[in-house]
Amino acid sequence: MPATKFLRFFAALSGAVILASCADPLAPDLSAPTSVEASHNSGPGNLGSVLGAATANLELRAIWWSKHHKSEIRVSKSIGPDGGVISIPQTGLKMEFPAGSVRSAITITVTADDKYVAYKMEPSGTQFLKDVTVTQSLGVTSLNGSPLRSQLFAAYIADDNIKLSGKVPVLEIEPSKTIFSPLSGLPEAQVWIIRHFSRYMLASG
Repeated sequence: MPATKFLRFFAALSGAVILASCADPLAPDLSAPTSVEASHNSGPGNLGSVLGAATANLELRAIWWSKHHKSEIRVSKSIGPDGGVISIPQTGLKMEFPAGSVRSAITITVTADDKYVAYKMEPSGTQFLKDVTVTQSLGVTSLNGSPLRSQLFAAYIADDNIKLSGKVPVLEIEPSKTIFSPLSGLPEAQVWIIRHFSRYMLASG
C-alpha cells in the first residue's frame, strides 16, 4: 500500500486498537512498507513528521521476548535540558533525548515487561518538547533470525494498570521504521519516536 494511502487509512480511523498476543510469526510479506510514514524513509530523522496516529479496528499481534525475564529489569536516569541517553542492554533498548526535550532535569524510569516487548516509562504523563527516539534491537525478541512477515508497529498504551495479556486497548500507533541488516537482509531493530510517556509495546500487523 502506498505510504500516502496508508496514512490516510489511519487518519480516517478513530478509537482504540486491539492487540492480540501470539507466539508465532505470520506469513512472509517483505514487500509491505516498513514504516508508518513510508517504506523509502532513510533514517530515524524522517520519523518525526507524523505523531500519534489514532486508529481503530486494527488487530495487531504482540511481539514476545525470546526468553521471559525472571526478574524485573528497570533503569532510572536523570535527563536534563542538555539531553542524554537511557539504555537497557538486557533488552536491547536505547532512548535518545535531544537537547531541549525537557526544560529542567527529570528522573526517568523505564521498566521492561517480563513477557512482551513492552515498557512502562515514568513519570507517567511526561510531555517532551522534542522528539525522543527509541531504538529496540530485535536480537532478543521472537523475531530474531526470522524474515519480517508483516509490518511492525510501536503502540502506545495509556493505562499503566492494564495487564499485558490477551487483547490490549491501544490509543496510538507511533511513527516507526524497521532497520534491516545490510548483510542478511533480516530485521535487526525497530526505531520509533515518542513525545509523551507511559507504556509502549512493539507489535506486528
